[in-house]
Amino acid sequence: MYIDSHSHIEMKDFDADRDLAIQRAVDSGVEIIVDVGDGDVSRDSHAAAFGVAEQHDFIYTTVGVHPHEAKLLDENLYSRLADLASHPKVIAWGEIGLDYHYDNSPREIQRAAFRRQLQMARDRGLPAVIHTREAEDDTIAILKEEWKGSKLPGIIHCFAGSRNLAEEAIKLGFYISLSGVITFKSASGLRETVKHLPIEKLLIETDSPFLTPEPHRGKRNEPAFVVEAARRIAELRNLTVEDVGRITSVNFKRLFRLGDWKQTEAAKQRTIVYQIRDGLYVNLTNRCTSLCAFCTRVDDPVASGYYLGLTEDQEPSAAEVIEAIGDPTQYREIVFCGYGEPTIKLDVLKEVAAAVKTRGGRTRLDSIGHGSLLHGRDITPELAGVIDEISMSLNAPNREQYERIVRSDWPDLAYDGALEFARAAASRGIRVTMSVVRLPNIDLEECRRIAEATGAEFRIRELVGMTGTEFNQR
Repeated sequence: MYIDSHSHIEMKDFDADRDLAIQRAVDSGVEIIVDVGDGDVSRDSHAAAFGVAEQHDFIYTTVGVHPHEAKLLDENLYSRLADLASHPKVIAWGEIGLDYHYDNSPREIQRAAFRRQLQMARDRGLPAVIHTREAEDDTIAILKEEWKGSKLPGIIHCFAGSRNLAEEAIKLGFYISLSGVITFKSASGLRETVKHLPIEKLLIETDSPFLTPEPHRGKRNEPAFVVEAARRIAELRNLTVEDVGRITSVNFKRLFRLGDWKQTEAAKQRTIVYQIRDGLYVNLTNRCTSLCAFCTRVDDPVASGYYLGLTEDQEPSAAEVIEAIGDPTQYREIVFCGYGEPTIKLDVLKEVAAAVKTRGGRTRLDSIGHGSLLHGRDITPELAGVIDEISMSLNAPNREQYERIVRSDWPDLAYDGALEFARAAASRGIRVTMSVVRLPNIDLEECRRIAEATGAEFRIRELVGMTGTEFNQR
């Protein structure tokens, strides 16, 4: 399923076939459309957008005045916007912002209107939808002054800017919405930026009827084409288009607290297994032997569009996991990986892994490497034969840096214990890959030397999906 987070289907471009265009979107898997009012008084865009939204449960709308129209704002229009904001289908304030490319309104008027509307959105608890073109510095400066501390999210709509703009906006609570522009041949810089942005902060949109994506160039854009943005993101991030649809849809629903995401996290139905690409992942526990600096296990256990939070009494039994997996040969591998440390549930892990192997599947364990410390014995003989591969987090070339990042239950023992776990597993024929997150002041080549000395392979992980995390490295 997909969500078109920004369209203008109320425009006259859709007058001849609006209902058909909406049906084509539904047939293409679009479950929500946001019809964005832009405050164009010449066509009364808000009334038109409200009319469309009122006819369909899955279409929402916004209020706000586009920077092109900022010169038209007066107290009467501000008052009207305030009244419109109470409409039950309004979920955001926008699109608002700065456009220094066309300068249809004087820049000082754009800036004043942007500030005023951000304040109005804050007062009403509405997320903001931001338009910014050739105005990155002023956009970020105003957002820092008017939005920081609001604890409200927002969207940078139709993002085509710099990596710095995206990262600064994300730090302020904004999501980055990608349109058909990402499919354009000229958008190589944008595609490179998207490779480095946290997937949990991405949305997709059409901005229809504008910005028609490849391979539909030359046609009017419409919400059904939102899948093309998802398809290109999938290629860039080594995901399936279904993965991107699921992830961006969950991101949107979390932003606006829609559907299941109205509930508190603790009330959500537990996730036992979850699919990413052609692998099936097993969520045994949310408990861990560490509290890594970059991990969101405690505050926000969501990954790849799945809620992975588990209380201890929600942890699944071996029988439940085996039933949830079904035929393991449907998948490239079965991966024991949630937000917690799977070896905490060692007996369940072994029973499930043995069942997978018996049925012809391949198994991989994602671990911090503290299982032997936790159980007071070398557990690698128990894993040999049922676990084909272990992916481990090394994270640092020495004990001191390791503890600052990993913050384990055994500050004096964890680093050496993890290395010994890797060494023992490799010696028993288990393929081991040790990884390090690229962080400031981490000697990656020394990490490589240490990992390979244990008999493990080595991999560097980029800090993607962790933007805004603070690290106290020396």
